[in-house]
Amino acid sequence: MSNKTLSSAFKSIPNSNQQIANYISNTLKSSQSFDLTQFPPSKLNPQVITLILSNPQIPPQSCFNFFNSLKPNNLNLIEPYISFSCRFYKAKDYAFAKQILNQLAVNDNIKHPVQKIASFLDNNCDGVRKIVVGKLIDTLFRVYAENGRFEESLEVFEYMKSNGFSKIDDRSCMVFLLAAKRCDKFGLVTVFFRKMVDSGVGITVYSMTIAVSAMCKIGESVKARELMDEMVVKGVTPNVNTYNVLIDAHLKKSEFREVEVILDLMKSERVLYNVATYTLLIEFYSILGNVEEAEKVFDEMLEKGIVADVYAYTSMISCNCKVGNLKRSFELFDELTERGLVPNVHTYGVLLNVVCKAGEMKAAEVLLSEMKSKGLDVNYIIINTLMDGYCKKGNVDDAIKLQSLMETKGFKPSVVSYNIIAAGLCKANRLEEAKTLLFTMADRGVAPNTLTYTTLIDIFCKQGEFVEARRTFKQMESKGERPNVVTYNAFIDGYCKKGLMKEAHRIRSEMEAKGMMPDLYTFTCLVHGECMAGRVDDAKKLFDEMPQRGFVRNVISYTAMIAGLSKEGRSEEAFKLYDEMQKAGISPDDTLYSSLVGSLHNVKSSQNHRPRGHAETQAHPEW
Repeated sequence: MSNKTLSSAFKSIPNSNQQIANYISNTLKSSQSFDLTQFPPSKLNPQVITLILSNPQIPPQSCFNFFNSLKPNNLNLIEPYISFSCRFYKAKDYAFAKQILNQLAVNDNIKHPVQKIASFLDNNCDGVRKIVVGKLIDTLFRVYAENGRFEESLEVFEYMKSNGFSKIDDRSCMVFLLAAKRCDKFGLVTVFFRKMVDSGVGITVYSMTIAVSAMCKIGESVKARELMDEMVVKGVTPNVNTYNVLIDAHLKKSEFREVEVILDLMKSERVLYNVATYTLLIEFYSILGNVEEAEKVFDEMLEKGIVADVYAYTSMISCNCKVGNLKRSFELFDELTERGLVPNVHTYGVLLNVVCKAGEMKAAEVLLSEMKSKGLDVNYIIINTLMDGYCKKGNVDDAIKLQSLMETKGFKPSVVSYNIIAAGLCKANRLEEAKTLLFTMADRGVAPNTLTYTTLIDIFCKQGEFVEARRTFKQMESKGERPNVVTYNAFIDGYCKKGLMKEAHRIRSEMEAKGMMPDLYTFTCLVHGECMAGRVDDAKKLFDEMPQRGFVRNVISYTAMIAGLSKEGRSEEAFKLYDEMQKAGISPDDTLYSSLVGSLHNVKSSQNHRPRGHAETQAHPEW
């Protein structure tokens, strides 16, 4: 069409809003579409759009096509959405109306949409029945929540409260609570639930349980219990799921007395356990290390006709794995599959963890193969478990191969993965490779953690590179990673083995000044260091200090002290410690036996240290 013809066409179009609306409406009545390119944009204002979309004589599909042709998501207009959705509500076509409002909820071009919606409704809906407006507002409240637009959803909620809507639908509020929970906005859940209570919204056991769960998620289990008690006073009775949420929260915080209180409350209220409750009880006894009680609970569940699910079986398997009962663990695994249940990733993860710790890597590979055959994907935890198993078995190269294989499949190694392999390399005395690996990790954008820095410090100390160790320590602190007792022990062990006892004691003083108490390993290193330096009496003082500090001396600490005494020829004292060690139920190792035998050849004649005679050695026929 030429410019002249187009200009003539525009002149023939009426100018008033009503005339323009009638003009387009007449076209839409006979056609499902309207060519907007043949119409001057300046003529198409919000009032015209409203008149067209609210015209009941235009077929719904024609209206919908016209609405989409406006490309509403590119316009800063709310009128098309509200007018159109009102029409569908009047016709009781709620699904179509929600579809329109959902488009409004995801339109980021409209700033302060709720204010504009409220203004439009206040000024243009006098002839619209209040029930229609109520349904529209209620749907808006829902769709904003479902699309994660919680701020706008809350604005709609406040609009409903302040504009005399007699009853806010508790089901719509549930939509908000569930949407916020899905987005892990647990604080928002608790705040909104309080708004519901204060606004007189009907509270159900389901909404209460969501709020109790949210409080538990943010660590406020005491307030969660108080909320439940408050709702009980208001006539809302908790159900088994409410109690399960509280039990789970207390278990995670090791609040075992509170768990028992909740269980007693369930008993007094005659609330029957479900499979989730029994699973939590199994976990409870598993944490306490009481596998017998866990088995009793499992049997009780089955006797009561409650069908165990994969989670109950997995908890039982985990419980037995913790006490090293592999036979029972695999019996339960077989029983699970025989009952038609499908093991999940966590089930396999539990079994993989225990067989890897036992060094049964062939069994781990069989489990992994079976897991993959069931279509279950490995995750980072399982990969790290396998790598740790290989490293503890001394097969660090297999761990490295596994990491490389996982990288080809899109897995990005984490700091945990690097730390596991570095520890494996250190165990194999491949210190330079471990250092290179950890430096590579940093170059690849993986941030080191306390364990990473501690491993590097330990390597430098073992190599006598104390300047580098201190530099790494300072870098660690500058990055916000806090050193722990293991970090300080790496220094102490390194200094002791190099005979730098003054430095070793300085590090001990430094850690104590920072409020970090030495552990058994700290004292064992210092005892060993003093013995190596020939200061056996100083070592004995440290050795005697251990039980005063509450430490139970082990075979390593006894061996260090006995070796020091033996080297000095103080065999009587060495054998006395040996007797003490045996009475404590500690089995000696080959190093200790060698030290004792050596002490008999290094006896020093001294007034204070009488050599042990033949008659004394008869008390130890094994020598």
